[in-house]
Amino acid sequence: MREMEQKMYPLPAIATSTDRHRRDAGISRCGRLLRPLGGLLAGWAMVSLAGAEPLPPLGIDRTAVTVSGLSSGGYMAVQLLVAYSGTFSGAAVIAAGPYDCAEGNVEHASRRCLGHGGEIPVERLAALTRARAAAGSIDPLSALARARVYLFSGRRDSVVPTAVTDALQRYLLHFLPATALRYRKDIDSEHGMVTDGHGSACGHKGSPYINDCAFDLAGELLAFLYGPLQPRNEGPLRGRFVSFDQPAWPRDHGLAPSGRLFVPADCERAGAHCRLHLAFHGCGQNVARLGERYVRETGYNRWADTNHIVVLYPQTGATAPNGCWDWYGYSGQEHALRSGPQMAAVHGFVERLAGTAGACHHATLWEHLLAGRLYLAWGMAYASGSGEALGGFWPTRRLGLRQTGPARYERTSCPATSRP
Repeated sequence: MREMEQKMYPLPAIATSTDRHRRDAGISRCGRLLRPLGGLLAGWAMVSLAGAEPLPPLGIDRTAVTVSGLSSGGYMAVQLLVAYSGTFSGAAVIAAGPYDCAEGNVEHASRRCLGHGGEIPVERLAALTRARAAAGSIDPLSALARARVYLFSGRRDSVVPTAVTDALQRYLLHFLPATALRYRKDIDSEHGMVTDGHGSACGHKGSPYINDCAFDLAGELLAFLYGPLQPRNEGPLRGRFVSFDQPAWPRDHGLAPSGRLFVPADCERAGAHCRLHLAFHGCGQNVARLGERYVRETGYNRWADTNHIVVLYPQTGATAPNGCWDWYGYSGQEHALRSGPQMAAVHGFVERLAGTAGACHHATLWEHLLAGRLYLAWGMAYASGSGEALGGFWPTRRLGLRQTGPARYERTSCPATSRP
């Protein structure tokens, strides 16, 4: 078991850096500003790879944005749902535990949060969530109370045992009514994304961590999050796959230069207003390690193709330990907050996909940059598309930008209450 933990979650290798991370009381305002600024100084522009393109503004329905993930991706889905509950209407979590389970402590991550000893302090984590919402570092909890959440744990999962996901259920019941939760733990699957026709045997433990259990997990979780769906596409997909640019970050932030996107044909029409689902791979499952197997073979796209659902597959890169998402602090002490490097980047992806002409955004330059509404050159900020000069870049300076066309923005006077 310890060998498996080391393969999936090589935590001790980064203990010297993550042991310095402590809870919010130790995070200074100066540190919150300098950490993202350091990231920008390390990469002023977006990475542009051969074959990669910017995320297209598709006019996504903002009331129908959901997220799912397996293992470290499941922890990431929880973090996004809690920190950005005003953005995500629901989440599906496969083999993961409560929000900020490790509290920035590598020992907690490697033991209690993987079911290897020690009780997960559900009450304390719920109190921490309330404190962060009150401090404004995550969204108000009123939005979280309206979310729908699907939970899944395989009965034979020996990497993240069912007791860990049981703790997540108890945590969520602090904020959601029981009727908003569905929990499946009756499938004899090992650790992995479960399908009804692709992957290893249901009880197999190991790469690619995609298990054929004759159970359509992607279909069931999407139906719970969105309601009744049209039958899935059993033939060739009509939609297209896009390789999109992800932001350039310092090496320790763990993002790959590009991610993947599936866009149904109907969602490329003007005014389509399709739904958006984010699907997070687990450790060792990114494109660098599995190719596009997780992106193409886990079942999401067949349902998305016939149900007006765009599917975003963010990707970790070579600097992410074992390709894992940051659920315990390897990218910095704010990993589970809205300001966390991976968190803010992913939220920026959503903002780009949801962009519609006429929308007005009053936000910090940092938020505009992550959402693709401005770009940087030699320390100066410019509005995307129009190239309008916005002055010197400072992350906390606020201004209004209005979208005047596809990927085109101009400076304007937006109400301070406008969407960031």
